[in-house]
Amino acid sequence: MDLIKAAVEAEISLVQIREKQLSARRVFEFAGKASQITRNTATKLLINDRADIALAADVDGVHLTADSLSAKIIRQNFPENFIIGASAHTLEDVLRAKNEAADFATFSPIFSTPNKGEAQGLEKLREVCAAAKPFPIVALGGIDETNFESAIKVGAQGVAAIRLFNDVERLFRFAGKAREFESSR
Repeated sequence: MDLIKAAVEAEISLVQIREKQLSARRVFEFAGKASQITRNTATKLLINDRADIALAADVDGVHLTADSLSAKIIRQNFPENFIIGASAHTLEDVLRAKNEAADFATFSPIFSTPNKGEAQGLEKLREVCAAAKPFPIVALGGIDETNFESAIKVGAQGVAAIRLFNDVERLFRFAGKAREFESSR
């Protein structure tokens, strides 16, 4: 909960609850507490994979994995303002998310990151962003304070990270750098 509070204070736009080892009941309980922190703030709260839990816990949306229900099914059966993000590792994945009316796709891995396969690199990210434009792509994988700007410069609408945002001090340091970068653009 401390990380979620820090993300709200740092004005991080999206927080994803990604607790793959917890039971559905525990994710629901956690999401309910987290949504009390994010409600009426600029920070939107998503649940990984489980649109049903996201809806039941009254959070802002879901982030779909390759094994989730399709964005099309979620879009057809959930409230209009329900945010849908989708994981993508190929241009085809990105275009499927776009065509199924997801709100954005994460594209990964951009840089080297443990246990996520070979990095796709900035040139591939540039190609995907150009092909999907104006559909928002969020760069994921090995993103840190030293390389996030390069992902934005090649077309990503934002960045996502796990290790970068798992420490409150690092989260605030990143948020400051990101605001500085945005104001210089």
